[in-house]
Amino acid sequence: MKFSIAREALLAPIVQVVNVVERRQTLPVLANFLLEADDAGLRITGTDMEVEMVARAPADVAQAGTVTVPARKLVDICRALPEGVTLNVQRNEDKLALHAGRSRFTLATLPASEFPASDQVEASSSHQVEEGQLHWLLDKTSFAMSHQDVRHYLNGLLLEFREGQLRAVATDGHRLALAEVEAAIGGEPQSVIVPRKGVLELNRVLADSAEPVRVALGQAYLRVDRERLVLTTKLIDGRFPDYEAVIPLPGEQSLVVDRHAFIHALQRAAILSNEKYRGVRLEMDSGLVKIVAHNPQQEEATEEVEAEHDMGKLTIGFNVNYLLDALGAIEGEKVRIALKDANSSCLITEEDGDSIRQVVMPLKL
Repeated sequence: MKFSIAREALLAPIVQVVNVVERRQTLPVLANFLLEADDAGLRITGTDMEVEMVARAPADVAQAGTVTVPARKLVDICRALPEGVTLNVQRNEDKLALHAGRSRFTLATLPASEFPASDQVEASSSHQVEEGQLHWLLDKTSFAMSHQDVRHYLNGLLLEFREGQLRAVATDGHRLALAEVEAAIGGEPQSVIVPRKGVLELNRVLADSAEPVRVALGQAYLRVDRERLVLTTKLIDGRFPDYEAVIPLPGEQSLVVDRHAFIHALQRAAILSNEKYRGVRLEMDSGLVKIVAHNPQQEEATEEVEAEHDMGKLTIGFNVNYLLDALGAIEGEKVRIALKDANSSCLITEEDGDSIRQVVMPLKL
């Protein structure tokens, strides 16, 4: 194995792939990149057995070959090298030699045969989606995923492929986020639950681009193929809750408020909220929403924001972090918050649209 490659051409893909590699591994080879050099250039693979990422880089390959090398050490070396240098890489038995200018490095290797084989199961269906659309969907919903919940199906995000539409839904049982876009989806409706790490890694590598990406669905995996990068993630085997049943219908009672003013007022009130429960109380009055926060030290914060509403006097409590996450995902200057009563969830949408729907459960204060 022998090839040369520009530092920048190698650094960009390995920085993307290294995030898949866990720092603590049960198998030593999982801390390594799989490097494959052939006529097409260099192929870099990283995996943690749940998520696999493969990136391609242009390289001048003098001798084809495969090997695995410590992932983070290779990234650190490339970062530390000066810009514009060319790396000359050669495998010498069980070592990999890197030469760049006056720098010389020798890395230990493990055989490529020990690296987990990629899942080559044939996809049952595939769809072309705009990269920016997929990124937007994940960005507007992924924050609501649960983390290490015993209900394993909540530790991920539901992707629904419907006729002409792609929808993403995430919930942790206390709040729910839904976003949908029009897309060229055909065939039978399908839904899959993508695990948390797969969602976060996918969201990190996607860009706000109109370029198409191929989304392939297999029996137990999802694969996203974009230019020079392929991400494959195992799916969660489980049944996602009937989320449509918990989304409140846009009722007669609602308030419309300036989104940025409301966010800033909540952020200020949150400073004096209970650090454990993060509760704030919303008090509706004519033309106003009063935000009140208390803590065990008997400190109090009060904020008032102008609002248009027709619900008379109503008091309801919420986790302020959940409200801020929901409001941050909504677009537009004004938001509509639909409320039935003090014991029911609220539905947060744009003033004149519902492509993004955020549901937040009330908090008893």
